[in-house]
Amino acid sequence: MTGKELAKKDVAKKEPAPKGSTARDKRVLIISHGHPTFSLGGAEVASYNLFNGIHDLPGWESFYLARVGPPVNRHKDSALMSLRQKEREILYYANDYDHFRCSNKNLPGLRQDFVRYVVDLQPDVINFHHFLGLGVETIFALKQALPRVPIVVTFHEYLSICHHHGQMVKTSRNTLCYKSSPAECTNCFPHIPESQFFKREAFLKTFLEMADYYISPSEFLIDRYVEWGLPREKFRMIENGLTVEDIVPPRPLPKAGRRNRFGFFGQVTEFKGLHVLVEAVSRVSEKDWGDDSALMIFGGNLERQPEAFQKKFNELTEKAGNRVRFYGSYRSSELPSLMKDVDWLIIPSIWWENSPVVIQEAFLHGRPIIASNIGGMAEKVTHNVDGLHFRNASVEDLVDRLTDVLRTPDLWDRLRARIKRPIDRRECARRHSEVFDALLAGKASEETSARAVSAQGTQVLDRAVAQPL
Repeated sequence: MTGKELAKKDVAKKEPAPKGSTARDKRVLIISHGHPTFSLGGAEVASYNLFNGIHDLPGWESFYLARVGPPVNRHKDSALMSLRQKEREILYYANDYDHFRCSNKNLPGLRQDFVRYVVDLQPDVINFHHFLGLGVETIFALKQALPRVPIVVTFHEYLSICHHHGQMVKTSRNTLCYKSSPAECTNCFPHIPESQFFKREAFLKTFLEMADYYISPSEFLIDRYVEWGLPREKFRMIENGLTVEDIVPPRPLPKAGRRNRFGFFGQVTEFKGLHVLVEAVSRVSEKDWGDDSALMIFGGNLERQPEAFQKKFNELTEKAGNRVRFYGSYRSSELPSLMKDVDWLIIPSIWWENSPVVIQEAFLHGRPIIASNIGGMAEKVTHNVDGLHFRNASVEDLVDRLTDVLRTPDLWDRLRARIKRPIDRRECARRHSEVFDALLAGKASEETSARAVSAQGTQVLDRAVAQPL
């Protein structure tokens, strides 16, 4: 099926406008680097929730275009496919990507399928939630094909700023990086000269500056990108919205029971700090931990991590013994049922984070959080209000926080009572629609001014021709 046929198929399923009306709903195309069906990351979940939230708003309809790659196989004749996704959802196969430049090396294929689909869809607004795997050139390609359509880029981490997986963490000992520069980046990657990092930064800024607006789920990330060189006036902070279904009540406690079930939800990577958490759990005293406390780990992808980290993590887990229970990966829809057995959520990330969706999910279900005191975690979790902070990457400080929790019976209730309910996907979509409407109004004003200037110029030219000097 061609891009035009896929676009027509999706658009045709929207209910028709009222009789006698010539207006159609405004169309927003959400572009993601992955679909939650195949890639369960925070950015994928956030973009998918927004996609559904926008379609819930009157006067709007949304479409979702997500990149897919191996192990999914490409269709023979087209990089576009549906794979039985829901209406208005299309997958685009891309697997020729330059990670250093965040660049798509298959530009003819990009124009052939990706751009053609978007042009046939004729969106009113395009919202990128990532260009990982797609290439930053996609911004230029769509701006060139649809120059009047506003393009919004939503940032979820620091990939444009930092070549180290966008973590802003030094490659040596994984210490925090406070500011990127060609010189600092070369220290992390000695085999790449400073000149290449300078060119990388200029290359990425060239395309990012083509976007009409930027959105970030945290003020911290905005500060980082402004410091890097993007204009602050083009940014707005909008928190990620959740798809709210059943809210899980507190875990029923046995008589004289304690709030001593700790949960970790996320990818098992070194940057997520799970090694810090497991070691801290193993070092809490027997008297405080007791026989009924437990750390419950819900996460996957350990097998994809560097061998050294796998070895270190397995050794720490073995040392912790029955204090740690590893449940493997989970799907987003399973989280409420898993949360019912958890009292506290722990986010021990050793990188800055931006706005982990799991924070909103924990708050939705009334679970206080113990988190690293840096970046978006420190911004979203307020110490001694709705959670606790511990010093980033400090096993000793996390041991102290766990001990405080286990020794203070009423702490959980006090923190839970101050948790504010996070916004849902509809409110998140409404805030985005304000940005989209403002951009559309601005574009309309620009076109009106351009037409007026053009008409005025034509009149002046006509007069000059009629009354030559």
